[in-house]
Amino acid sequence: MTDKPKDTPESKAGEATAATAEQSAVSSTGRGVTSPYDSPTEQFARVDEAQRPRMSKDVPRTDDELGLDPEVPTTAESKAAGGKGSTYEYASIPPAPTPPNDTGRLRRRTGETRRGTLDLGLLLLRWVVGGTFLYHGLQKLTGWFHGPGLDGTRDMMERGGWDHPSVSAMLVTAGEVGGGALLILGLATPLAAGAVLAVILDAWAWKQGMAPGFQYKAGPGAVELESILAGTAAAIILTGPGRLSFDRNRGWAVRPAAGSFVVLLLAVAAAVGAYWYLHGGNPLTGIGPFD
Repeated sequence: MTDKPKDTPESKAGEATAATAEQSAVSSTGRGVTSPYDSPTEQFARVDEAQRPRMSKDVPRTDDELGLDPEVPTTAESKAAGGKGSTYEYASIPPAPTPPNDTGRLRRRTGETRRGTLDLGLLLLRWVVGGTFLYHGLQKLTGWFHGPGLDGTRDMMERGGWDHPSVSAMLVTAGEVGGGALLILGLATPLAAGAVLAVILDAWAWKQGMAPGFQYKAGPGAVELESILAGTAAAIILTGPGRLSFDRNRGWAVRPAAGSFVVLLLAVAAAVGAYWYLHGGNPLTGIGPFD
């Protein structure tokens, strides 16, 4: 039986020397070693500057060299270059539009909101006109305030020459009560003012035809009060009820337009048609060319 050769100190030293040499060879060739920690006891040789590889160009170090902050052309430059002026070569936020320098319109718009006591004056006007018509209407409807009531109003219309006294009494009562109450509230103001205007125009024509000749202040056919009430009703149609009303959010409350003038014409037409159908005759007899 053969004995195994014993390890001697000389053999162990030779093996260690061979391993060290192998590691040195691997390190020098760069094969199989990924970091210095693979061979912590090995020292790498200093690399000669002349042996370092040279790069083809310098490494970019600034934002301009990296292209991170390109210069965006302005609108004028783009137009000068033949572009449309609204597109850019790079993605960017377009400049905010410059607000128009229209200070005159702003001043006018601000001045329109300064109404002063206008709304208060319109409220007072509506209360006076609406209260007057409501007062006369309640006299005819209920007999309050020493009024004739519905029966007395019908008899009065019949004696005054109205062909249809019952219909005439109902129309005049509804116009005065409904129109007067709505004027006080400032609700459906154009229609309310148009209703009382039609009623008072018929009353004006009726009184004017009671006596020959035009009598404004004195006499049995004086129409002074009717003229004032007709003028104020027309003014409310054209000016609107103001902001102190239930119509304050409507366009006709503070800025009536052409529609208010149409309502005025319709009220006059309704008065003429009602007088022609319910009474007949010419209410302008004795006035100027109608003698």
